[in-house]
Amino acid sequence: MKNLANFFFEVGMLKRTPRTGFQFLGSGAESVAEHSFRTAIIGYTLAQLDGSADVGKVLRLCLFHDIPEARTGDLNYVNKKYVQVNEGRAVEDLARTLPFGDEYRATLQEFGEGVSQEALLAHDADQLEMILALKEYKDLGNRNADAWYPFALQRLKTAAARQLAETIWETDSSRWWFDDDSQWWVNGKAAPKPVDEPGEKC
Repeated sequence: MKNLANFFFEVGMLKRTPRTGFQFLGSGAESVAEHSFRTAIIGYTLAQLDGSADVGKVLRLCLFHDIPEARTGDLNYVNKKYVQVNEGRAVEDLARTLPFGDEYRATLQEFGEGVSQEALLAHDADQLEMILALKEYKDLGNRNADAWYPFALQRLKTAAARQLAETIWETDSSRWWFDDDSQWWVNGKAAPKPVDEPGEKC
């Protein structure tokens, strides 16, 4: 049980581990844990759209894919030009302490190989999460987001992910909550429904 407690504390480190690409984007901040959560939701959605993928495996791939960063930190694309990280050692050191270490090791290997349908969907979910973040910052005026988007788009492997990416890029990121009910935004309540006049047919 001690090893499991340590594992949970280790996963908690992801809440305090920043995604480092935002320093190059020029705005925004996100922890690895925040990224992994939305990636898992996207992965679940892609697996459901796919119809034949193992939904549970896609979720596991999405949730586990960045756990090694609790030990290695997050390396962005610029860092990766110059810094080599022994992620395999980070995976192995943790796997040896877990009762499900073999499954953890296999999950990270499957994600790294990126061959299975589930791994392809998990990779696409990872990229779609970044595309969502880019669109959010684009809508707030970040001019660099437009330059990053085409590269993220080219990394997508499935037709559903590419279609979703295009829809995301065309969608105002605030529209899900800022609807057209102007009375609500003025008065804090919905506009009253019109009352039928006497004798008027409903």
